[in-house]
Amino acid sequence: MNPDHTPAVAESAHPGRWWHALEDGRLQCDLCPRDCRLHEGQRGACFVRQARDGAMILTTYGRSSGFCLDPVEKKPLNHFHPGTPILSFGTAGCNLACKFCQNWDISKSRDMDRLMDAASPAAIAAAALRLEAPAVAFTYNDPVIFAEYAMDTALACREAGIRSVAVTAGYIHAEPRREFFALMDAANVDLKAFTEDFYVKLCGGHLQPVLDTLAHIHHLTDCWLEITTLLIPGHNDSDREIAQLAGWIERELGPEVPLHFSAYHPDWKFLEAPETPPATLSRARRIARDAGLHFVYTGNVHDTAGGTTDCPRCHAPLIVRDWYTLKQYRLTASGACPDCGHQLAGRFGPGPGDFGARRQPVRLGT
Repeated sequence: MNPDHTPAVAESAHPGRWWHALEDGRLQCDLCPRDCRLHEGQRGACFVRQARDGAMILTTYGRSSGFCLDPVEKKPLNHFHPGTPILSFGTAGCNLACKFCQNWDISKSRDMDRLMDAASPAAIAAAALRLEAPAVAFTYNDPVIFAEYAMDTALACREAGIRSVAVTAGYIHAEPRREFFALMDAANVDLKAFTEDFYVKLCGGHLQPVLDTLAHIHHLTDCWLEITTLLIPGHNDSDREIAQLAGWIERELGPEVPLHFSAYHPDWKFLEAPETPPATLSRARRIARDAGLHFVYTGNVHDTAGGTTDCPRCHAPLIVRDWYTLKQYRLTASGACPDCGHQLAGRFGPGPGDFGARRQPVRLGT
């Protein structure tokens, strides 16, 4: 429940997209590979899409679990306007069922009392301008399930000169995928493992749709892509699986797509695995670099080496990070190495921001 008794924002009944009626009267949601088939009044596995009065509705449009100014590196995005703030928000629910979810209090929530902030897409864009945040992030829970809200917000942000970022597990069907990522300026996609068994048993989903999303973003959109894998000891951290994951990225996407390995801590319904040792992250980084990836990072730990961006050509350190703080920035105004002139892959401005590691909650009001 809401600890400060702030009134919850009422559920919305925003018209949903990507569904069709079945012969037996149920509605099938066509947003993600779960293909939920719903009787009148039923909600999908995400809990926020509902069959009501013969149509699909989105109950969380315009409703948020809170807004916060974060460093863009927290998303994590290391090659997308480093050092700048990003206005972050999410809603509630998720279309995967990860037993180890690290944000379960939001993504697994069916307690709509968490949705205490109301904001239209135009209000979010205006708030980003007022707060001097050059980008808005759809995060904390997966924006795929509130795609209509995220897309309308991205359009409002684009009109205001604000960039849009999706932090997502990429579990989405082809048609909504095309429309959704066409409006995103950057995305960090959570590639949870590289085995079907892991996705089925621990996430309630499948691997191939996520791989399809990664390939679509990188090859068919202008959206900047980075990838994150949470390493869980004994479940997805073997040398073989890490090498296969990194090899697929290098082969299918190319060596310049950044890969982040982050540390797991026991949470939600999966408490049997220990916390990820820093040595595991360093080992994974070494394996992925040996597989040919140029930019491999470690996350959720203090690791200067694992946070440093090196020039792929001359190997000079270009951006040195400690967690979310930039300690050194040596790119030219065009985003090139000052030593050899190699153009770094990513989206860079004339210089870095200076937002640092702050986290600043904000209220948008109604």
